[in-house]
Amino acid sequence: MKFRFGLAATVFFLAASPALAHLDSAAHGSFAAGLTHPVFGADHVLAMIAVGLWAALIGGRAVWVLPTAFVGAMIAGFVLSLAGVALPFVEPVILGSVIVLGAVVALALRLPLTVSGALVFAFGLCHGHAHGGEIGAADAIGYAGGFVLATALLHAAGLLIGHGARTAARNEPDRAPGILRALGVVTALGGVFLAAG
Repeated sequence: MKFRFGLAATVFFLAASPALAHLDSAAHGSFAAGLTHPVFGADHVLAMIAVGLWAALIGGRAVWVLPTAFVGAMIAGFVLSLAGVALPFVEPVILGSVIVLGAVVALALRLPLTVSGALVFAFGLCHGHAHGGEIGAADAIGYAGGFVLATALLHAAGLLIGHGARTAARNEPDRAPGILRALGVVTALGGVFLAAG
């Protein structure tokens, strides 16, 4: 019963899209604007949690490699955006990242770590570029610090959900991947819903 409640709460959390707009850096500060930017976009939330879910599903070195690759790429994409370097199809790739990352979790794909890392890196680059495109009047360092922290916390949430699934299925270890795969399906469907909206 507790697990079903937890799964339902997770699904609602992943599907929720806050009704708030991005914070104004002049009123709330650059760090707060950066911190809330990923959280106020369902596409960012779903993709970033999915990175943690996939890392938890693969296990081993992927637990730190995939989140690190995403955050590092996000910083690089942010810098490219500030430098005026355009990337093609940023928004479609961000939406695609939700669907693809949800699908790889749903399929429990265990690609070579270099391939998984490269895929996550490519998606992180576009997420970071989008953050840079919406910086407004915020200070770059404070804003970046905020969205890096928010992203790391969302990755950690995915990892904790993955760990929770393994803990919940301790007596039936074969259930844990099934739980994570179901969350991958929810994520991919959330991406399809966002793309259609």
